[in-house]
Amino acid sequence: MLIRRFRRPRLLIVGCGDVGLRLAALARSRFRVIALTSSPERMQALRQAGIVPVLGNLDDGPSLWRLASLARWVAVLAPPPSAGTQDPRSARLAAVLRRGMIGAGPSRPLRLAYASTSGVYGDCAGALVRETRPPQPMTDRARRRLDAEAHWRRFGRGRPVRLGILRIPGIYDGRHRSPAQRLRQGLPALRAEDDVYTNHIHADDLARVMLFSLFRAAPNRAYNASDESRIKMGDYLDLAARLYGLPAPVRIAREQARDSGISAMALSFMAESRMLDNTRMRDELGVVLRYPDVEAGLQSGDATGVAE
Repeated sequence: MLIRRFRRPRLLIVGCGDVGLRLAALARSRFRVIALTSSPERMQALRQAGIVPVLGNLDDGPSLWRLASLARWVAVLAPPPSAGTQDPRSARLAAVLRRGMIGAGPSRPLRLAYASTSGVYGDCAGALVRETRPPQPMTDRARRRLDAEAHWRRFGRGRPVRLGILRIPGIYDGRHRSPAQRLRQGLPALRAEDDVYTNHIHADDLARVMLFSLFRAAPNRAYNASDESRIKMGDYLDLAARLYGLPAPVRIAREQARDSGISAMALSFMAESRMLDNTRMRDELGVVLRYPDVEAGLQSGDATGVAE
């Protein structure tokens, strides 16, 4: 009985990519970490990272049966499908977790962190955005995330669940997620009068925010998971160019951007301007960012020599 009492709790990570692996590394001292994967080829790599792999696919409901009652701590980083305005993956996962909640109660709630996007706010014309602002997503990608939020909020109502929803902006680091490759490609940025405020979180800090959310999030509460930067997109790219010794991007008018070689996703980011207020994340979750602004974060690794 004593052995069972002191056994480490299990943390299930659904969507164990780069940020999930960072979360697992932080959590291993406290948890036995389990990760859902749809790829048999990836199972050995997860084991080598100290993670117990479970094979299943969020697009195949019956394959998820092992997840019921598997863990009382769950971090969901898996994205919705790439088309449509809804997220059936979250619906399937919530249904499985709901079936496995036997034994959960006020003293033993299911603790869940969901990785959403700050894109649910839509264009805010550069305003400072708090979590109380009504979402107005402008893209199907953001609409799918808002649909996922709704699934998880319904899941958390009337049940012993502590759900934290993290609204995440652009994730970066000083290496593979840096803007170095974009700069090498010579893609332009918007001129100052057309430019938009953009928001960022270093991948290491995001993993920490996810872990803190599991322990400290208020039930069904949203948090802006963003750093302290108040910076426009072009200025961010200029900063990266200066730090990495690369040419700064040419500035162009908004009407020129569509024919400039910039991807459709990047163009959608250029259509939305907002500054995220992270007060709730800092005060309620108690997060102290390792990289409080993009200048510190971009210098966290040598991006100049990385093949991306």
